[in-house]
Amino acid sequence: MIETPVSIEEMTLSVTQEVRVRASIETTFTALLEQLGPLNERPDGSAMPLQLEAWPGGRWFRDLGDGNGHFWGNVQAIKRPNLLEITGPLFMSYPVANNVQYRLREENGETVIEFQHSGFGLIQDAHRKGVSTGWAYIHEQARKRAEAGRR
Repeated sequence: MIETPVSIEEMTLSVTQEVRVRASIETTFTALLEQLGPLNERPDGSAMPLQLEAWPGGRWFRDLGDGNGHFWGNVQAIKRPNLLEITGPLFMSYPVANNVQYRLREENGETVIEFQHSGFGLIQDAHRKGVSTGWAYIHEQARKRAEAGRR
């Protein structure tokens, strides 16, 4: 059996996005937690609710009932309303480690969300290609939710 070497570039994933929200930082942070949790949905609009226990060590997972589901990660750090950091496999069911960071700040009457997803492992091409689109959809939904309930 001949092994094919894998480059470090093939084993890393980096997604950076910035979202500007016309709502208070508190409203934006709440909308983000809702979107990452019970109001989560796929880019096609179909519901895919998740559970996000918003405290250090809290789990982020999909509960399918009867003890079934998918573990996505743990809250590594949370400092309301400025920081949410999650580590874990996320939606990847193979050897991989991910870190997702949301940093929020107020700037010129808006809330700015700085998002960073870093991953390392045997990242499949389908995930590498679709991850930016998926995150952008989640962030757009959170922005709309925050702006609809802005304070």
